[in-house]
Amino acid sequence: MRIAIVTDAWEPQVNGVVRTLQSVKRVLEGQGHKVLVISPERFYSVPCPTYPEIRLAMVRSRTIGDLLDEFSPHAVHLATEGPVCVAARRWCLKHDFPFTTAYHTQFPDYVEARSGVPAEWVWRYIRWFHAPAQSILASTPSIREALAAHGLTQVRHWGRGVDLANFRPGLAPHPAMAALDGPVQLYVGRVAVEKNLEAFLASGHPGTKVVVGDGPARSALEAKYPEARFLGPMFGAELASAYAAADGFVFPSRTDTFGLVMIEALACGTPVAAYPVTGPVDILTPETGAMDDDLDAAIATALTRDRAACADYGATFTWEASAAQFLAALVPIVEEARAA
Repeated sequence: MRIAIVTDAWEPQVNGVVRTLQSVKRVLEGQGHKVLVISPERFYSVPCPTYPEIRLAMVRSRTIGDLLDEFSPHAVHLATEGPVCVAARRWCLKHDFPFTTAYHTQFPDYVEARSGVPAEWVWRYIRWFHAPAQSILASTPSIREALAAHGLTQVRHWGRGVDLANFRPGLAPHPAMAALDGPVQLYVGRVAVEKNLEAFLASGHPGTKVVVGDGPARSALEAKYPEARFLGPMFGAELASAYAAADGFVFPSRTDTFGLVMIEALACGTPVAAYPVTGPVDILTPETGAMDDDLDAAIATALTRDRAACADYGATFTWEASAAQFLAALVPIVEEARAA
């Protein structure tokens, strides 16, 4: 099967959307499918305000159409709501190509957190973008309910996975964390205002707080919380060793749709503390973590969880299952539309 994935999020960006698409693409290609990724690096682009590493491509729908015509896909998936996918959406609608979309990011909440623009205003755009899709792929029941509440009911489940070759129990702890005073509490992810990282850094549970990742808020938070350890970005085996070195993983975000880092931590045997919000409420179980509106209480409880139970549960999230769900949700393009 020839599958075109159009996305505004791709390498060299480092985020959950990119990691999900990369992982699913790798599985699909390993099964013999051909996957074309149409992303911003193909076109002239400008940096996104407040997120300069994210590029906003300037592209015409005709240019996207030429790429699709050359590839002749059996199905088209629009992964994001940015300009590349808007151009592809316009082309698909004009030529009666069915397409699927995905809701990866709580974009309305992110915009409100960064600019003060009411989230409901942004939801108008979200509804406009996704309404013509044959299916909207969403990762959790909470997100499916949120989409339905805004009139988007054609939702299909698309879960997430873990690279179990890297993220597994029994790993040696990261050397930069091995000698820290415990309990060691770890955050992994973007260091930005919408991740609510300061709630973790200001929490009062004893031990050492460690931040792995980078982002626009890092320098300010490092200056404000000098007792915390900021180790920068990590990937693959090095990141897995950081999870292994932590006694608990803290996920302070209130705006994520899923939270890949949670299931990576669990696969390494590290219990998770979080707020009872979308993402954690869909993933965590009483045996593998704790959720509380008091983050200190969640951390204290999570640290009592059994690491073996966490690892067993984390191992149930596979990219093979995620790719199968993605594939099942695609809508074939009929030959008459392709020839038009």
